[in-house]
Amino acid sequence: MLLLIDADFIAYKACAGAEIDVDYGDNVIVVSSRFSDAQQYFAREIERIKNFFSYFDDLEIGLYFSAAENFRKKILPEYKGHRNRKKPCGYKRLIEDLKDEYTVIQVPTLEADDAMGVAQTITEDNDSIIVSPDKDMRQIPGYLYDFKEVVKITEEEGRRFHLLQTLAGDSTDGYAGCPGYGMKKAEQLLSENDYSWKAIVEAFEEKGLTEEDALTNARLAKILTADYYDFDKREPILWTSSPSDGADDGAEPAPEKADRSATKS
Repeated sequence: MLLLIDADFIAYKACAGAEIDVDYGDNVIVVSSRFSDAQQYFAREIERIKNFFSYFDDLEIGLYFSAAENFRKKILPEYKGHRNRKKPCGYKRLIEDLKDEYTVIQVPTLEADDAMGVAQTITEDNDSIIVSPDKDMRQIPGYLYDFKEVVKITEEEGRRFHLLQTLAGDSTDGYAGCPGYGMKKAEQLLSENDYSWKAIVEAFEEKGLTEEDALTNARLAKILTADYYDFDKREPILWTSSPSDGADDGAEPAPEKADRSATKS
């Protein structure tokens, strides 16, 4: 079994916890790091995950990190613009050091979430588990360990969660969704309308927005799968509504299965 681990999350916590602020007075504060503490914390977290899955004899691990450039910035330049704080001390060094022991994956322009989503859906063998506390990963069919339990997500459940996220938005990632909608209200509307794209567009239009606004939010919310990644060009395929989303007959079809020459790690 292959574990696809959201290492961004663990590395950030490890390095942030190892930082030390030294106040020299005169408005001079220097931040340093007990780097060995960061290394030990990361190692403990990986060991804890491995122990949870100790019933697998052939356990493999892939550590996924976000690339420096993010394709969503081209869709919305303000995406995650409020996250201006630099990475904690030692973050880049930790990634480099981990390459000596683990398989480390960073795919150009993709966030770790997207790279894991693509890897999870390259095949239908159910031979991998995503390890991440991020609720967005509930878009991805297959197994997910959210640090509490292992759940299996169907394609339909993944599709519905994406549409819910499109309508509700995500303030932590910097896209608003439809004004006045949170997850609870979004679920109520979509459950009453068979999770249709038409219902989402109408909700946006009722707030004085357009279908293009709805599409922008849908593309920001979409965690990539193998169907939404061009392996030849090594770039995302942006989400477009399809008849299966309850769109108009003129909607473009979802992308065809790509030539998936990439591997999971």
